Amino acid sequence: MADVKLRGVSKSFGSFEVIHAVDLDIEDGEFVVLVGPSGCGKSTVLRMIAGLETITGGELSIGGTVVNDLSPKDRDIAMVFQNYALYPHMNVRDNMGFSLKLSHTPRHDADKTIARAADILGLSDLLDRYPRQLSGGQRQRVAMGRAIVRDPAVFLFDEPLSNLDAALRVQMRIELAELHQRLGTTMIYVTHDQTEAMTLAAKIAVMNRGRVEQVDTPLNVYHRPRNLFVAGFIGSPNMNFLTARVADAAAGAGGGAIKVALADGAVIDVSPGERRPLQGEAVTLGIRPESLMPSPEGTISGKVRHVERLGGLTLVHLSRERDEPLVVQTANSFDAQPGDVMRFSVTESGLHVFDSQGLRIAGSEQTDNSLETIPGRSRPGR
Repeated sequence: MADVKLRGVSKSFGSFEVIHAVDLDIEDGEFVVLVGPSGCGKSTVLRMIAGLETITGGELSIGGTVVNDLSPKDRDIAMVFQNYALYPHMNVRDNMGFSLKLSHTPRHDADKTIARAADILGLSDLLDRYPRQLSGGQRQRVAMGRAIVRDPAVFLFDEPLSNLDAALRVQMRIELAELHQRLGTTMIYVTHDQTEAMTLAAKIAVMNRGRVEQVDTPLNVYHRPRNLFVAGFIGSPNMNFLTARVADAAAGAGGGAIKVALADGAVIDVSPGERRPLQGEAVTLGIRPESLMPSPEGTISGKVRHVERLGGLTLVHLSRERDEPLVVQTANSFDAQPGDVMRFSVTESGLHVFDSQGLRIAGSEQTDNSLETIPGRSRPGR
């Protein structure tokens, strides 16, 4: 096992810089997920860690050793790809043991290592099958088994579940989490799927346009997003954003709620946060869909456009003045029809205020201190 540290790591293709001075600490044995939209640079960062892309600037270390100029085979890493990359003419046993064959591992030792990995992944009965005889989930397990037998210091996963159907992805997420618990090895995982990030990671690095926007635990990223991008990307359904202004900043001076006025005149109380806003300052009010509760006396109103009934919950899509969309997540028993005008109250825990630069300046102070209970680890900074 080993830690991985990136210090000012950048990547350019000619004069075009695609990764901008990324700083990231991944502790020994930690499961870290790089998440962001397509094209944000997360796979490029992973490939630089693997040695498949050269580093233009900065320093990358694995286990305390600077590896900028080391080849992939000398970095003690193993990578699992999106497309499995299995040899079609080899059976499962030979696919898993190929790296052991290249390293001239004695056959008896190789068989024991393969058997152990197959047992961990539930592949013991499939060792004589060929890739064409396996399901997508089984092929992905073989790809992971091929990485496990190498006993690397760091596992790298590049969107390994994206080719699987929805039900199988849920199953494989559970298996990946259990695999990390059993092996305790440092794992770095890339995905554009925020559900995978939230359910798998001990720590999330949210990326956008080649930059790391926020690094923190999943719950802290959800409850205390650093900026508008993180707030809008993390959470499903997405956070609602409403145009507003600060109606009373003085109220928050003594620790009381800041009063924020919406375009229709509704006034919302929000907990003070990172900085005290200015009276009359133009801001954006962020509201989580699950924080809106149907109420005849509610301060926020909207006209129902569409109702999605998803079994255990219902999503109500509304429109407001200036065509501002609003999504409410509520119980499945909620009854509404397109055209209805509804009113909602807001729970304080789901409110956030962002300034004109998109930075979060006020809102709920819920935090996740889970990493502080792990010896030798402190909660990552924002």
